[in-house]
Amino acid sequence: MKKIITGCALVAFSMLAHALQPYVGGDKQPGGDLKATMATVEQKLAAAGFAVIGRHQPAGLPQHGAIIVTEPGLAAALTQIGGSAVVGLPIRVGVKADGSISYQNLEYWQRAYLRQDYAKAEAAVKSATARLQQVLGAGKPFGGEVKPEDLPGYRYMAGMERFGDKSELKAHASFDEAVKTIRDNLAKGVAKTAKVYEVVMPEKKLAVFGVATNDPEDGEGWWAKKIGADHVAALPWEIFVVDNKAHALFARYRTALAWPELGMFQFMGIASHPDSTAAMMAKVAGGAYQASGN
Repeated sequence: MKKIITGCALVAFSMLAHALQPYVGGDKQPGGDLKATMATVEQKLAAAGFAVIGRHQPAGLPQHGAIIVTEPGLAAALTQIGGSAVVGLPIRVGVKADGSISYQNLEYWQRAYLRQDYAKAEAAVKSATARLQQVLGAGKPFGGEVKPEDLPGYRYMAGMERFGDKSELKAHASFDEAVKTIRDNLAKGVAKTAKVYEVVMPEKKLAVFGVATNDPEDGEGWWAKKIGADHVAALPWEIFVVDNKAHALFARYRTALAWPELGMFQFMGIASHPDSTAAMMAKVAGGAYQASGN
């Protein structure tokens, strides 16, 4: 009986050891001024070969910021895969005013985003991860555990969305029209949004835009504060374009993936967030969103 109990414990430990978490803590920087800390981290990333494409200080979260970068090897691998893989091209690094640093666990996010194509980019994911660790440190993972095999089909619970469900926002006449519409609407601040970054590849008909949601009642400063702003490396939201269609991952999926430890009561506390965010993204894409009531 003792051997059976020991064996079960080892199996449980093995499963736990192989679980992935969405973020990794980095080496703490001197704190006190968020902008200065972000500038220091940006310089380190740029010196290591990362391309800084955006910086984000979410409205309503004055002690938190995010730096968005790309890494050449990972970008090349995802571009080669094409299609919705473009959503995983930006890498987010979280910064807090006290000097705390975090960054996305690339294996976690790319297993979720690439799904059956993950193996095609695995070497690039590992290489980019090693570079992040070298620049920012390899601290303790955090954010909630999900088994690697569950990430390709991840959803928070039965009945909720998976990757790609409810993602299409607007079909345009062409790729160029889709990109122009999104650029123009972000420049106008449609639905109280703003552009954080953009990566546009006309030859591949692929694009991804970082979208700040600044509405004080429905934006990220409201809902992210309620469920845990330490996950700031989840922000900002994104719109991506494949051929002539604009997409945004639906918030019940995207939020749960970024906050997998979220309790049901916490999720219920931001129940309006999925539909209100979808409505914002649809307006930016030049479309309209009809809430399903689900």
